[in-house]
Amino acid sequence: MFTTRPELAGTFGMVASTHWLASSSGMAVLERGGNAFDAAAAAAFTLHVCEPHMNGPGGEVPAIFTTATDPTPRVLCGQGVAPAAATAERFRQLGLDLVPGTGLLAATVPGAVGAWLTLLRDHGTMPLGDVLGYAIGYAEHGHPVAAAVVDTIAAVEQLFRTHWPTSADLWLPTPAPGGLVRNPALAATYRRLVAEAEAAGGDRDKQLDAAVTAWYEGFVAEAVDSFCRTEVVDDSGRPHAGLLTGADLAAWRPGYEPTVRHDVFGWQVHKVGAWSQGPVLLSQLAMLAALGDHPAAASADEIHRVVEVTKLAFADRDAHLGDGADVTALLDPAYLAERAGLVGPGAGPALRNGLGTLPRYVREGGVQAGPAGLGIGEPTLGGLEVSPQGTTRGDTCHLDVADRWGNVISATPSGGWLQSSPTIPELGFCLGTRAQMFWLEEGLPNTLAPGKRPRTTLSPSFAIRDATQLSFGTPGGDQQDQWQLVFFLNHAVHGMDLQAAIDSPSWHTTAFASSFYPRQTGTQLLLEARAAAAADELRRRGHDVEIVDGWSLGRMSAVSRDTETGLLRAAANPRGRQGYAVGR
Repeated sequence: MFTTRPELAGTFGMVASTHWLASSSGMAVLERGGNAFDAAAAAAFTLHVCEPHMNGPGGEVPAIFTTATDPTPRVLCGQGVAPAAATAERFRQLGLDLVPGTGLLAATVPGAVGAWLTLLRDHGTMPLGDVLGYAIGYAEHGHPVAAAVVDTIAAVEQLFRTHWPTSADLWLPTPAPGGLVRNPALAATYRRLVAEAEAAGGDRDKQLDAAVTAWYEGFVAEAVDSFCRTEVVDDSGRPHAGLLTGADLAAWRPGYEPTVRHDVFGWQVHKVGAWSQGPVLLSQLAMLAALGDHPAAASADEIHRVVEVTKLAFADRDAHLGDGADVTALLDPAYLAERAGLVGPGAGPALRNGLGTLPRYVREGGVQAGPAGLGIGEPTLGGLEVSPQGTTRGDTCHLDVADRWGNVISATPSGGWLQSSPTIPELGFCLGTRAQMFWLEEGLPNTLAPGKRPRTTLSPSFAIRDATQLSFGTPGGDQQDQWQLVFFLNHAVHGMDLQAAIDSPSWHTTAFASSFYPRQTGTQLLLEARAAAAADELRRRGHDVEIVDGWSLGRMSAVSRDTETGLLRAAANPRGRQGYAVGR
């Protein structure tokens, strides 16, 4: 089939991400002798600068990685927790049925920077200054701003001018696409972080520990604490101060966890646990395998089958997943075979969970609690996805890196979106709003509680078959484990190479509760126009089909490694004209 680019192949190193400057920064680190973890961190910090509408230092990151000495995939948890003062009762006292999607109330502990610093300490090789140098340079001297960033700023210009003056000071007047944009305050934050690390003296580990302390107990924590005492308007339409404090930051640190694994279609597929939506991909794959011979790629039969198992898996997600939930029963083969038996010849209803209880808000159809984003997916794709109130859905980045020594990492940085929370002026970034994914109803796996991680949509993937290691992922909020499923089926079942699997037509359904404020449940099956030949048959089966731009769904990237030969491969998404893979 036609591909927009070749699948890259080499033996030295591969970096694939959602922005060309991040991929190039990561590759530059590999060329200087750094390993995959040095490169991934450099790329991630660059993404903070170049995709600020998709992620930032105030956000979070989950990652799955293997090392040259240990091929067992592990999870790096950079998902911060709810503040000590964040209780469901506290929000109900404020007259809120949902956690707002913007402003300060939805802030959790910012986990991304701590996670990258911890990974660098434990598995990297380069000094912090060398890793951060690329991001500092782009923030200080400017980078050519992507059109998607410009569109996002334009959408919230009035919000900034009227209610969030610190964001107006940084981002307005709205820049022109391709013009140089600078963030000197963020550059200064990163320079100070490096300086405090170096001032600690001692070995590299001690310096990186000092950087973590500076972030979570020093100047960053102090600025966050002070700023969160300010009342700002959020998308509830009212001003609220934040609940996050410096003590919350001081009490939290990133950590490592085992993956959740399922063997299917000849692969071991590894995902992040129940505080992410990662187990959803495992459920989908297991149900598809239980249904027998898989249909042809992008056929009406395949799309129907995939959408139907997706609806079942996501209903289970919303009823069962949350920080600390046990996924053993959810991934039991007998249970998944029983669920697969619900797939019939026609479109089934949404919200058919088998385990757990759906939130009352979902069961009762929800309320239009505030302005929604103007679509489903990414701001860069298929039109503008940010409301004038800053409400947005699924804004995320992804990166995959492999080096010549055998280190591989899949990471999905997100949160701290420029449009969703006001800028902390002395730091040059804003806090995340991930707490919007909690429910305020008591007794659910994902009920808001102090010190708890929200059940996020962030979902990096890692798969192993014989000598092949495969790292992949995509931005896209609730769509992440739908677009990844299409990619994985293309590669693992249909035999496409990485680039062809990414370029092949994609689709997703909205027939489940959105993870983002105001948490609507949809009905649509969105289908790229290149697969429109299947639309009439899908409509005949009862699907609410909407044809969208032929290159609009997904921002996949992927890297693979052959453990026997050392051959590396990589590919990245052409949609949105930002993602690139580089390597040799």
